[in-house]
Amino acid sequence: MAALLHLTQMIGGAAHAGDAAASLPVHEPVTGEAFATCPAGTQDDVDAAVRAAQQAFPAWSSLSGEERAGWLHRLANAVNEHAEELVHAESRDAGKPLKLAREVEIPRAAQNLRFFAAAASQFASESHHGTAGLNYTLRAPLGVVGCISPWNLPLYLFTWKIAPALAAGNCVVAKPSEITPVTAWMLGELAREINFPAGVLNIVHGLGPVVGKALVEHPGIKAVSFTGSTAVGRQIAAHCGPALKKTSLELGGKNATVVFADVFKDSARRERLLDTVVRAAFQNSGQICLCGSRILIERSVYADFRDAFLARVRALRTGDPLDPSSNLGPLVSRAHFDKVLACIALARDEGGHVLCGGEALSLEGRCAGGWFIAPTVIDGLGPDCRSNTEEIFGPVVTLQAFDDDAHALALANATPYGLSASVWTQQLERAHRIAAGLLCGIVWINTWLLRDLRTPFGGVGQSGLGREGGMEAMRFFTEPKNICIQLD
Repeated sequence: MAALLHLTQMIGGAAHAGDAAASLPVHEPVTGEAFATCPAGTQDDVDAAVRAAQQAFPAWSSLSGEERAGWLHRLANAVNEHAEELVHAESRDAGKPLKLAREVEIPRAAQNLRFFAAAASQFASESHHGTAGLNYTLRAPLGVVGCISPWNLPLYLFTWKIAPALAAGNCVVAKPSEITPVTAWMLGELAREINFPAGVLNIVHGLGPVVGKALVEHPGIKAVSFTGSTAVGRQIAAHCGPALKKTSLELGGKNATVVFADVFKDSARRERLLDTVVRAAFQNSGQICLCGSRILIERSVYADFRDAFLARVRALRTGDPLDPSSNLGPLVSRAHFDKVLACIALARDEGGHVLCGGEALSLEGRCAGGWFIAPTVIDGLGPDCRSNTEEIFGPVVTLQAFDDDAHALALANATPYGLSASVWTQQLERAHRIAAGLLCGIVWINTWLLRDLRTPFGGVGQSGLGREGGMEAMRFFTEPKNICIQLD
């Protein structure tokens, strides 16, 4: 058996091993075995990281936007130079197919750094003239900020948080998920190799109730950007609200895919529709907050759509992420595997009909101990049941039929979440009308997960508070100050 990989914290530009006796195991989802250890960080680690960031802040914040952009580009270059190593680490750590890590997630991590490097050099303040003197607005960095990223898209979302914070002139204390910490640690090592200014980016590993809580509640942290579960988001909001601390919370989703008959009946569009809806349902084994887990189909084509969709789902191959023919890998952890199986059992108890999947898979070879679940499609459930209102976050989707536009909207909005939706129709007027009526932050028309990084990203209701992306992120990580000059 290969020796365990031992991760370290990055505090003040140096690697800190922490207490080996208190380290956390990092499991490979495909085997169920530990392959690394992660420091079990403490309040003292967070204190040290905040102090290092505070010491680095005056110099970093005084750099020009172009100078900060240069450092972010250097870090992006390092990611690209080590892309294949990061791809294999991400696949091993999170159980995702190599193809997904290689074609989407690691390239997007580098793109995040480059996008906000460009934002650093282009970020401009507003000016107003003609009503009450001459006004101009300064946007100063906040100071030291906390960034907490989730386990499902480890480096992709880690860079999505730290890049705008750094670009805006802040210093960062970042906590990746203890379930998938490897590529964040690797990014820290790359930052040290390129001599990224010490203390500007600090990475502290550990458990959420310990390190995450200490980071959120630290008086030296001026803002918190968090992506994760709604339950933890509520806890963060409960602290940051009374403390008057800025928060950005990107939480769960129970997203609707709305399919109208006109697009399904069009033979030229049907294949792309089906391919995209399958991808939206099951990419990363359904472990993406944007996955379309509730598929709503116009009743006149319900049966035909269901049969065509099921044929594609049954053709998906769940297997070893290293195998190029695998479409889906395992779930990320034993706890999450158990949770998703419990959700499938609940759907059966609620009267749902499992049309395909619905069980754990026992694979052979090195995958024998992995946490695999077959892609699962369920129908026969109403809009108010738990299976259609609570986030499952796995390879499980439900099908529901609707009668008209109003019914489609009612079903789509029958959830406390409001992150995203996709609408499939050839009627332009209907597309605009349905999109306007959907209670969510992001709507795709005849596509899914097509992202322009300049656009605002986030949801409503239990899907969170605030927006990320583009200038929204730069504004979140800065404090505006208006200056008014009397001209006469």
